[in-house]
Amino acid sequence: MKNMKMNFLKSTKSAATIAFIGLVTLAGCNDFLDREPLGRYTEKDIPAGSFDSQVFGVYARMRAFGVSALPYIAVHNIRSDDAVKGSSVTDGVEAENVFDKFQYIKDQGLINSYWSDHYALINAANAVISDIDSVGATDDGTQINLAEAKFMRAYAYFNLVRTYGEVPKIDFKVTDAAQANIPKSSTTEIFTLIDSDLQAAAASLPATWDSQYRGRLTQGAAQALQAKTFLWRKNWTSALASAKQVINSGNYSLVSDYSSIFREAGENNAESILEIQAYYDISQTGLGIQYAQVQGVRGSGTFDLGWGWNTPTDSLANAFEKGDPRKDATLLYSGQVNAPFNENIPPATTSIPSPYWNKKVYTNPVDRAAKNSRFGQWMNLRVIRYADVLLWAAEAANELGGEQNTTDALGWLEMVRARARAGNTTVLPKITTTDQAKLREAIRHERRVELGMENERFFDLVRWGIADEVLRPLGYQPRNRYLPIPQGEIDKSQGVLVQNPEY
Repeated sequence: MKNMKMNFLKSTKSAATIAFIGLVTLAGCNDFLDREPLGRYTEKDIPAGSFDSQVFGVYARMRAFGVSALPYIAVHNIRSDDAVKGSSVTDGVEAENVFDKFQYIKDQGLINSYWSDHYALINAANAVISDIDSVGATDDGTQINLAEAKFMRAYAYFNLVRTYGEVPKIDFKVTDAAQANIPKSSTTEIFTLIDSDLQAAAASLPATWDSQYRGRLTQGAAQALQAKTFLWRKNWTSALASAKQVINSGNYSLVSDYSSIFREAGENNAESILEIQAYYDISQTGLGIQYAQVQGVRGSGTFDLGWGWNTPTDSLANAFEKGDPRKDATLLYSGQVNAPFNENIPPATTSIPSPYWNKKVYTNPVDRAAKNSRFGQWMNLRVIRYADVLLWAAEAANELGGEQNTTDALGWLEMVRARARAGNTTVLPKITTTDQAKLREAIRHERRVELGMENERFFDLVRWGIADEVLRPLGYQPRNRYLPIPQGEIDKSQGVLVQNPEY
């Protein structure tokens, strides 16, 4: 099972994949907080593969609004200099003040949803982990299910610890809401759990899956997330080691056409390490996600493609080097005919003044017609790409220093730039500096333009220690690295949960 070969399908989701996503949705209907204890079973009481449906329910929690739609986008991207709230000038004014201007409030819908949906994901993962532990099954299939649940718990906690700082560490099955009313744990304790979960996940997850299970978690996804968590803590040695495990696995490669990554046909390609899977048709609306919908062009008629939030800034547009093809793959221009679908996007207006939209969620009009929807609920959310891992490796190697590390860093950086220039030697010249500070700036620049509008920028600025410098003109203060804990959670705890400092 651990040597299954991945056969990526480039254009349509297979019937088996749809069936997998359907199981995820059906299993995800359970409310894990309300479940009664299952008691202790012997292994013979559990049919083979029975944990699959339960773990698919955890995957379903990955598609929740607060984990993969507007709250996720607001927390991860709108707070950066790459994007603003967007939409119409009268829509979401409160959210504009919070996420564009850093005027945080303690009871805000998107912040509340981010917290609650991440904890729902954690609770679902805890239920799987507890049930498997109670059985004591050691077969490969059950151990993979356990690894999947641990990965998703680690993913949720990594998002929470970056966003709120100290948070309650709930690493047990909750059958009564009162059990979850516990004080915050230190960030060190949270990261200890994350490290343990990802180490276990990397040890048990398969390197690849057969095509009917595409989108399921892999060893490479666990190693990549490990690298990301180490970078957050500036543990350069461990970050480099984890990133090199992904690179040296040979399971991933950069696709030749950068812009194709973000089209429907580019889902789960050779560069994909972690994608949240979506499927939509008019008879199975519950299988989609709202990631593209909340960012789609806001207009009327055929160009009412979504809510219009999270629109690129001039700052991002101006960050691209002259002739960088990634600019036109990232920005959808108002009032212009845009490739690849040759649609004339409506011009900006006084009520909807956005000069750009996020092209990385721009849907194919053929799919819109076929699915009888304009809102892109079928588009996957790309969370980790191979290019991201290459740039993490380059960053860690440069920070460690030394001749070989510098050579390696330049090589990984050039891989990303070479793909972007697509054979045009007149653009994106090769970076050759061996000066650590200059190379650091080059890698940081490359991350911004390679991953523009992919929800990395705010947390990059924070971990680099330059958020205050870059975002202060927008109203940022050092306390704004963390959000306040939702006031409703504080109130429900009756004094057990304490608000973050300075709030």
